[in-house]
Amino acid sequence: MSENNKSVLPTHIGFIMDGNGRWAEKRGLQRKFGHKEGAKTFKKIVKYCKKIGIKYITFFAFSTENWKRPSDEVEAIMELFDKYLDEVREHIKENVRVMFIGDKSVFDDKFRSKMIALEEDSKDFDSMTLILAINYGGRDDIIHAAKQVSELVKSGIISSSQIDESLFSNLLYTNGIPDVDYIIRPSGELRISNFLIWQAAYAEYYFTDILWPDFSEKDLDKALDDFKHRKRRYGGV
Repeated sequence: MSENNKSVLPTHIGFIMDGNGRWAEKRGLQRKFGHKEGAKTFKKIVKYCKKIGIKYITFFAFSTENWKRPSDEVEAIMELFDKYLDEVREHIKENVRVMFIGDKSVFDDKFRSKMIALEEDSKDFDSMTLILAINYGGRDDIIHAAKQVSELVKSGIISSSQIDESLFSNLLYTNGIPDVDYIIRPSGELRISNFLIWQAAYAEYYFTDILWPDFSEKDLDKALDDFKHRKRRYGGV
């Protein structure tokens, strides 16, 4: 990537890692093998984003709706997550902060403890923030925040007149993280599937037919080149 392109990089990119299952099926393989290849792409893209200077990256790893998938596929995905929680320690050496957004309560104590420990150990790092959305849904995120607002009002800590966008944003799972600038979705689907729906109010979108396991650094460069030509008016002229 050229220095000129680097000057117009988005601060925060969201990736919807879609097409793993279809990638495997096209090759006559079980869907879980597509997730294994997708995990390799994920690691590759994380390293490249750090190299080119992206400050925040969020990956839609597992949605609140993904539990509806076949049990063997869900089990394979969870095994990959657990393995990655051990491997991701390498990012700590690279000064990368790691965060997990979504409802952690559904996971067993061991899995949840690994996530919390990793967040704690990397909380002061600032070369890049890597955010993994696991058991995450945009609507669930908003409801989770709304319940907290309700409790604050009920307890008398705030009045209803004090509720504004800033307060609400601070109660989302992404508290402290700038809103996403650019959402990239491979696989040919033209929707965001309940991903960061509050945070993406003014995001730009990029869709490609490439399946996630085949998504490369060059494909990301192409998406970023497209981004630099976008005119972001935020409701203005």
